[in-house]
Amino acid sequence: MIMHKAQNYTVESVTNGHPDKVCDQISDAILDECLKQDAMSRVAIETFGAHGLLVIGGELTSKAKIDPIKIARQVYSEIGYSDRLDIVTKIVQQSPDIAQGVNTGGAGDQGIMYGYATDETEDYLPFGLGLVHQLTKGLADLRTNGYQFLLPDGKAQITVENKKITTILISTQHTNDVSQEFLSQFLTENLIKKVIGDINDIKILINPTGIFLQGGFEADTGLTGRKIMVDTYGGLYPHGGGAFSGKDSSKVDRSAAYMCRFVAKNLVADALAKEALVSVAYAIGEAQPLMIEAVNEKGESLAYIVKEKFDFRPKAIIERLNLRQPIFRVTATYGHFGHSNYPWEQITNI
Repeated sequence: MIMHKAQNYTVESVTNGHPDKVCDQISDAILDECLKQDAMSRVAIETFGAHGLLVIGGELTSKAKIDPIKIARQVYSEIGYSDRLDIVTKIVQQSPDIAQGVNTGGAGDQGIMYGYATDETEDYLPFGLGLVHQLTKGLADLRTNGYQFLLPDGKAQITVENKKITTILISTQHTNDVSQEFLSQFLTENLIKKVIGDINDIKILINPTGIFLQGGFEADTGLTGRKIMVDTYGGLYPHGGGAFSGKDSSKVDRSAAYMCRFVAKNLVADALAKEALVSVAYAIGEAQPLMIEAVNEKGESLAYIVKEKFDFRPKAIIERLNLRQPIFRVTATYGHFGHSNYPWEQITNI
């Protein structure tokens, strides 16, 4: 496993009103409500939305008494949507075949998870990635702070060449009473310049089709877990393929990916690497990982340090990162990494 640092790349982020992110937030809100009532809840909830229809399905083993339809409607309204949804649910108990392995402390699934960190920025993420999340978060904040011509659905992209931003793209849903010219000027002055600063020599694209009136489930489908690159490292570094939202921390897709980021960040913070890429693999029902690897920017292995200092058994991860808390809905937007208040973002002494 060798890292190849990208010099030229594009990264993307989406607002909390993007259809996929609506689904992620609903799934994680259901998870949080289960954890509030029963910290030992096992949850795997998927949400699908399309054109007035919302389907919530999955597996749940918990003492919690929840109303997934009520939770979904509340999340949808809080995001900023008011259209009517027909909601269908199908939630059953976790398969006993899986449960018998998890009950003994084993992983809730097989798979490979990755974590990355770099000393390039204060948030230990690639230069463009933190900025593109700031653009979409800023776009949503403008809407909720009174600029009602901005509507919930939106996206942003940043293109970087040789550590310089060359292109910024903002696509935002809007009301029919604003012109393209006004929208471009408003977002350039009130969003892009405030996040980026000097925009000389940067190509700015605002709503390239010229109009974005329909958004959310009215215009497109949404699905839990479909923005895994937005959630992690923008496609610049590996992803094992497992999504995060709607899953409790017995699912190593989520918890082990958080642990890999925690370890990578601490390797860099402790000056053991300028960049670190950590990976781990599990067999379903087995507590001990099948593989743990970590490399620095030179491709040199740091696995011996990681194996000595960090415990990757699922229960140990949950305890170290305190992952039975109802903290997950907030993670469903603007990336799971780079936010200093998240437990897996804490810096410790190795």
